[in-house]
Amino acid sequence: MPESEAVPASEAPAGPVGPATPAEDGESAESLLPPGSSESAESLLPPGSFGSAEALLPPGSAEAPEPVDAVEAPVPDPWRNYDPWAAAAAAPVPGQEGHLHQQGPLQQTGVAVLTAAQRRRRAKKILVSCAVALALVSGGVGGVVGAYLERNGGLTDIELPQAAKEAPGRAPDSVAGIAAHALPSVVTLHVHGSEEDGTGTGFVLDAEGHILTNNHVIAPAGGSGTITVTFSGGQSAKARVVGHDGGYDLAVVKVSGVRGLDPMPLGNSDSVQVGDPVVAIGAPFDLANTVTSGIISAKERPITAGGEKGDGTDVSYVDALQTDAPINPGNSGGPLLDSRARVIGINSAIRSADGGSDLETGQAGSIGLGFAIPVNQAKRVAEELINTGRATHPVIGVTLDMNYAGDGARVGTKAAGGGSPVTADGPGAKAGIRAGDVITEIDGVRVHSGEELIVRTRAHRPGDHLRLTVRRGGANRTLTLVLGSADGE
Repeated sequence: MPESEAVPASEAPAGPVGPATPAEDGESAESLLPPGSSESAESLLPPGSFGSAEALLPPGSAEAPEPVDAVEAPVPDPWRNYDPWAAAAAAPVPGQEGHLHQQGPLQQTGVAVLTAAQRRRRAKKILVSCAVALALVSGGVGGVVGAYLERNGGLTDIELPQAAKEAPGRAPDSVAGIAAHALPSVVTLHVHGSEEDGTGTGFVLDAEGHILTNNHVIAPAGGSGTITVTFSGGQSAKARVVGHDGGYDLAVVKVSGVRGLDPMPLGNSDSVQVGDPVVAIGAPFDLANTVTSGIISAKERPITAGGEKGDGTDVSYVDALQTDAPINPGNSGGPLLDSRARVIGINSAIRSADGGSDLETGQAGSIGLGFAIPVNQAKRVAEELINTGRATHPVIGVTLDMNYAGDGARVGTKAAGGGSPVTADGPGAKAGIRAGDVITEIDGVRVHSGEELIVRTRAHRPGDHLRLTVRRGGANRTLTLVLGSADGE
């Protein structure tokens, strides 16, 4: 075979010719050092590593043991300890020379990677810690949400409970039932005069348009004023005065051209008992269709009202029904109804805290002392006013001493013009009454003053018979008197 021509090393072929040697297979150990490093390859081995023969000698041994035919231990690679994806490297087993066990790779921080058991324990601790933290957070959030809900009532808009709509009908004898039946017959009067105005109440008497009210309600109109009647439905009409009487404090007006009038049914005031429920309807302070309720507090309560003129011509004497149903200025002339929506009285006066008794002057308002003209008396007067334009008054035919301070009603010693206090051939003279007599009872009912005697007398009709108890010279005697008649205003 011809001799090969020598080839410079720099020109030698790159591929291997024969078996690779360690020098040929890779770089030298020194070449693995980073550039500029001055350490030897052995310095890269960790302490106690098997990189040198001396490291394999047991402590105190002078010579290396004879070689043993065994599998040569792999040389540990220190770089693999820093590779988290590398397989575990071999490590010596304590007490067994030449045997290795696997040691996990190191993390980048240099800490050994945890074993599976350690990772499970650590995961359990983390789960427990997270559960505790979640419970604490949930409790805190729950407390905050609960406080918010308690303070604000919820996260949505509040909707309060409410009863379902009920049928509008009410029992006929309830306040609502009475009001529903009576209101169409009640009217409000607006009176305009040359010097003053007024407001009051009235109610329809018949289909012809007659309306009953108080005399003091229409008084401001005088002879040239106007009266406007407004019905509960809002319809209005002009009214004219048919007749009025100051002594009874009653008046009748009439509207024309109004259809569908609903007359108010009349009850019987003699049937009323103390404690009976009543309903009052009116326009207090011009608040039309106002309904109040109460009871009959007393019967035959003698009251006088009016008297602003000073001459006694405007004083009314009423044997009234007393009620605690609230009555105020503007209720005058309105009906006082029983439990069957029938008129038993005409609301006329109140006793107010400032001492006033007339509805138009007692501006302090109701204190539960209201007075109504009994409907039996009002019916008679209304019929006379409609039929004749005037009302008649029952009279005894005597002049009373209104300044007498004793108990009873004393007949005066002389009349206003100086004549006899007992009208000649009058009812009193025929019954045997004399000047100076003190009348103490009418039909067994005590009389305490002259005003009370007039009230008791006005509660009767002309022609009625009265039994009088008279005190004369310290002795009492009983007289029978037939009431006479006198025209009113």
